[in-house]
Amino acid sequence: MNTASLSLPSVTVRPLAGPDELGLFLGLSYALDAELGADLEQGRRRPGWLWVAVQGDRLLARLAWWSRPGAAEPLLLDILDVDGTLPAEDRLAVGEHLLRTAMSAVLRDGAPIPEYTRFVPSGWRDRPEVRRAVEDRMAIAGRTGARLFVERLRLNRSPGLPVPAPTGRLVFRTPRGEEELTGLMARVLEGTLDAHSVHDLTTMTAQEAAAAQYADELARYRSPRDWWRVATLPDGDPVGFVVPAHNGYNPIIAYLAVLPEHRGRGYVDEILAEGTRVLTAQNVPRIRASTDLGNAPMAAAFARAGYVDFEREINMTWS
Repeated sequence: MNTASLSLPSVTVRPLAGPDELGLFLGLSYALDAELGADLEQGRRRPGWLWVAVQGDRLLARLAWWSRPGAAEPLLLDILDVDGTLPAEDRLAVGEHLLRTAMSAVLRDGAPIPEYTRFVPSGWRDRPEVRRAVEDRMAIAGRTGARLFVERLRLNRSPGLPVPAPTGRLVFRTPRGEEELTGLMARVLEGTLDAHSVHDLTTMTAQEAAAAQYADELARYRSPRDWWRVATLPDGDPVGFVVPAHNGYNPIIAYLAVLPEHRGRGYVDEILAEGTRVLTAQNVPRIRASTDLGNAPMAAAFARAGYVDFEREINMTWS
């Protein structure tokens, strides 16, 4: 984009020179701001992954990528903000210029473009100012070729809520190693309503998709694996599983599933209750979870268990 087309002259786009410039980056605000300092210290972010568009001392727009500690490449674009006082076309033009410039400098040619993810209020469509801000960011990403992939519910369970006692219909035990769990993960992909899993199955077998998710996500949690539970019938026949974990920010229900042949019998409530009991026993301040907006059965199970839809997550992709 030619910045001469802007009504704002002399726009400079650049990465942060170092952690000392974090104050500049914080000139716009977002829910993740409080985590940025620790993320930089722990290697989840780098100054070269935090970019700004400035006019003199004025911060016009900013973006940041995130990854796992020590990773060579960014995994997610999770911050993209523009000064809301700018005229509409300038907001989009500055944001697009910033995103295109940063992507060109940071991302390797031919490598997959990291997904864009944004946390937004649950009722964001009903609040004009919030909706405008969300749609501005989506439009900026869209100008560079991104499309909406999925909207997800972000869920929170507060401490002090009662957790149902086991009914005795199911028996819970820890998984018998990676092979058993990935085998169950592959089986539950039949009929999945999860958008990311559906997409994975267009390029991988169910077993390959399960192995990739285990390696890329579950195996990286540093919380104890003896929190994980396989649910079985009293005769030992597996029904499903739940993976309570801590992702470095919050205690979470990382994965919850019922095998296809056992769906529709209310087992999901008992499996979720077991995962909730495991985390509650750790005296955690809250439990977080998420599921696709379109996954109505899973969303209903979380609601019955006291998990409140407190936020949404917008996912956009370039593929």
